[in-house]
Formats: sequence, structure tokens, C-alpha cells
Amino acid sequence: MSRPYALLRVGFSYDKTLGMRRLTNTPVDLAVDGSGDLFILCRGGISFIRRLSQDDEDLGAINLAAGGAAQIGGTHSVDAKFVWPASMVMDREENLWISDEGTNQITIIDKQGEILGQWGEPGSGEGQFDRQSGIALDPGGNVYVADTRNHRIQKFTREGEFLMEFGGFGSAEGELNMPWGICVDELGDVYVADWRNDRVQKFTADGEFIFSIGRSGDGEGEFNRPSGVTVDDHGDIYVADWANNRVQLFRPDGVFVELFRGDATLSKQALHYMRSNIKALRLREMASIEPQKRIRWPVSVRVYDHMMYIADYGSDRIQIYKKEAYPLGPDEITEEQRSPTLYTQF
Repeated sequence: MSRPYALLRVGFSYDKTLGMRRLTNTPVDLAVDGSGDLFILCRGGISFIRRLSQDDEDLGAINLAAGGAAQIGGTHSVDAKFVWPASMVMDREENLWISDEGTNQITIIDKQGEILGQWGEPGSGEGQFDRQSGIALDPGGNVYVADTRNHRIQKFTREGEFLMEFGGFGSAEGELNMPWGICVDELGDVYVADWRNDRVQKFTADGEFIFSIGRSGDGEGEFNRPSGVTVDDHGDIYVADWANNRVQLFRPDGVFVELFRGDATLSKQALHYMRSNIKALRLREMASIEPQKRIRWPVSVRVYDHMMYIADYGSDRIQIYKKEAYPLGPDEITEEQRSPTLYTQF
């Protein structure tokens, strides 16, 4: 897929909120399948993957604590050990790849929770992990893993065969300090949320440094522990700015565009809960609504079909926004007027 010559950005409109504490407790990542269903990785208490429809209907859960029952709606327990799942990505066959920083393993399951593969072990050698977090797949199916406490990115085949690594501890260009989120765009370039360096770095598929975005702070284009990064079909870059409680948007060249602090309304599930629980209803009546709309500690941001999904970790929900933008070709852009005023003088 080629990127547009130019892009007319109209903005983002708030679409809806999905989930609530009883269903999507502390969501850290998510994926959306071809039918639009959400698979939400949650790790509060018992770790599980909640499946929700776009209409906020609970479609069940996959329990990631073997031998136990998932929370409300649980239908299946994965026959594998999970301790602290940190990230998840869906491949073209709609299988789920889960990175668990507690077991130092990558586990692949289908949408029903059946195990398809598992690999990884603790250590600092090639193919070993120390509390790895983010995981991403490139257009060829290769796997990139943010090996957080080894301060590097590792690249593998789908079968877990080590291919290469890049990064290394530090703050210079191309160096990393506890990388967290990672994604690969359709061109094969790699984007890393460099957590403790408060920046996002872009690399080639072979690990060559291209550019970085951001510095420490709370201003536009600045970060406080960025945890997630994704790129859409237009090449726009989205960053979950975790400790600043927001998501930031950048152009493909890294120039700041916009930030999102949250506009959430009650989800369908939360509305039903409020109407059937008088105590919760009265507590909400006494509270200020404005803070409840905001994003709190977003861990991940994903984009599917020009819809932005934010894993609102601190509020136990998913906030969804619709991107409105129009790709333009060279023949669709007119010459600049000679006068910037409303009327042009000839």
C-alpha cells in the first residue's frame, strides 16, 4: 500500500467507549479481528484476554492463568504458564502473539485459546530475554521483540529462530534505555517507544537509526515514559504517552500534530451496571464528570481501518476515535494564493 502524496487532516471525532472494570480490568494491549471484534489483553489480578464486539457485547474471555476460571464470561483456559503478559499482536491468520515479561517467553494462540507455539528463555544472550515487553510483526512475518532490561530489540523468524539484534544501553542515537512498545510499518521500518529516554526512535528493518521524536517533558511533542507506538496507513505515528496521561499524534516525518486527553462517555456495559446499582449511580452523581472522561496511564494505542483504539489502563476501558483525513494527489493541490486575505487582488 502506497502512502498519499499529501494528506488533508480534518481531525478525530470521539466514537465510543468499550469495557468497564468488571470486564476489562487494567487493559495493556488490544487487537481487532476482521469482523471488528476486540481482543483485549488485561492483567489485573488474573490475566486474561477479553473479547468484545463493537457494540460492547461480552463474547467471552480466554484465561491466561492455567487451571483457573477467567473473570465474567470466561470460556477457555490456556494450557500454558503466564505470569505478567505485557503486549499482544494479531497476525494475518488472526492468531494472537503474546509477550510475557514474567516468563520471558513468546506464546502464540488462536482466537479460541489453543496454543500454537511458544519460545524464549531468560538471559542476555542471543534469543534470550530479560523482562521483554513489546512485540511486533513485519510484512514478511518476522517477529520483533523489545527486550526491555537488555536494552535492545531482537528480530526472529516466526518459529523463534534468532536473526539479529540492535540497540544497546545508552541515550545516544540508536541506543535504548528500557524500550517498551514497538511496531513495524508497511514499509518494514521499526518504531520503538524508548521508555526511559522519553523518546520514540525509528529504525530500518536492519536496525539502522533513522530519526527520533521527543524529549522529556509535558509539552507538545514531549514525553513522560512513552509505552506504546503504532503507525497507520498514512504513515502517521501515534504514541501512548503513559505518565502524561495522553496520546500524541505525529506526521510521518516526526512533526507534532495533535494530542488526545480523552473524551470518554459511559460504555454500554457501564451504563447497564450503573442503572442496576444504585450505590454506584449515586457516587457518580456526586462526582465531577470531567475527570472521568480523561485518559489515565494509557499503555497501548492501536489503529485499525482509521479508528484509533486507546488502552485506557487506569480507567479499565477502551476509548475509540475516528480519524477523518483525505489523501491528495499532486493534481488535487492548487497553487497558493497571492494574498492570504479573503479576497485576492489581481
